[in-house]
Amino acid sequence: MKYFEVKRARIEIIPMIDIMFFLLVFFMMMTLNMIPSTGVSSNLAKSSTATPMDIPKVLVNVNDEGAITVDGASLQPAQLTALLGTKGDPGKIVVTIAAEKETPFQVMLRVMDACRQAGVSQIGLAARKESGG
Repeated sequence: MKYFEVKRARIEIIPMIDIMFFLLVFFMMMTLNMIPSTGVSSNLAKSSTATPMDIPKVLVNVNDEGAITVDGASLQPAQLTALLGTKGDPGKIVVTIAAEKETPFQVMLRVMDACRQAGVSQIGLAARKESGG
């Protein structure tokens, strides 16, 4: 009878696999949470005929005071024209204007004029779908 038997060391791989799956799920969830935070929340106007659309190449946010924001940077209309000019072929650029419902119409026209001066012809207005009734 041996009092001190030599046991072979074993590496348990199941807990290591569990940790790797946990890390994979954690990083996937963090990446998905980071994507929507790139936009600016706004109080969009409502429309009964609003339809879902593809993700725009350029999203222009306009608040109720007339401030223009693209990718977190505040711009003037002339700067917006210059920025759109650097995006490539203006005929293929899709611009969506997300203006708050209290935004003056004249401000929206300035943004649309800035887009057209850059050569952009595909301009959309963002709106929320009006809930039934």
